[in-house]
Amino acid sequence: MTAFTLARTLDLPYAQAVTQVRDGLAGVGFGVLTEIDIAATLKTKLDVDVAPKIILGACRPQLAHQALQADPRVATLLPCNVVVSADGDGSLVEIMDPGVMPAFTGTAELEVVATEARTLLASMLDNLQGVTA
Repeated sequence: MTAFTLARTLDLPYAQAVTQVRDGLAGVGFGVLTEIDIAATLKTKLDVDVAPKIILGACRPQLAHQALQADPRVATLLPCNVVVSADGDGSLVEIMDPGVMPAFTGTAELEVVATEARTLLASMLDNLQGVTA
């Protein structure tokens, strides 16, 4: 199976992990444009209960602009999805790995921007408190 996410397990409760991820994204220049509370949506739409999970649509405008200049189809992959899930007593943070974009799209010109985005997002993950994996 091809790896397409960057992930870290945190020894933190869900709400604390969400706050840290938001702060961490801001610290590396990413803003949160969208958010989807998956648990609330599934409860409302299907009346099912699932563990807390949120998708944060993160964007660093400079990188998004560069990526769109290289290949306008990249708009379908934006913003970068950052998912925080409750995981037992801790939390799991997963991010769509921007490093897969050049191969996925076949656009070699995306390599520089994808590498920069991946470096920033991986750094953010590594700097979260309570990282266990």
